[in-house]
Amino acid sequence: MENLVKFMARNLVENPDAVRVSSRRIRDGMVIQLQVAPEDTGRVIGKQGRVANAMRSVLQAAALRRHQQVILRIR
Repeated sequence: MENLVKFMARNLVENPDAVRVSSRRIRDGMVIQLQVAPEDTGRVIGKQGRVANAMRSVLQAAALRRHQQVILRIR
């Protein structure tokens, strides 16, 4: 899951070396935190959050196959 988030984020931003992904387990799944350079935050979130919501949808589909729950937090 972390690799999927990292792949999507690195292809969206102008500074791919600043992309950091971490995760922690919760009861039913995991929380994934995505951190990008301040100037790339808008690219990852998108207009009205559309890019972020699309990333969350892809993660939910991947998590569904594993019977998990995934929460994506963007910093």
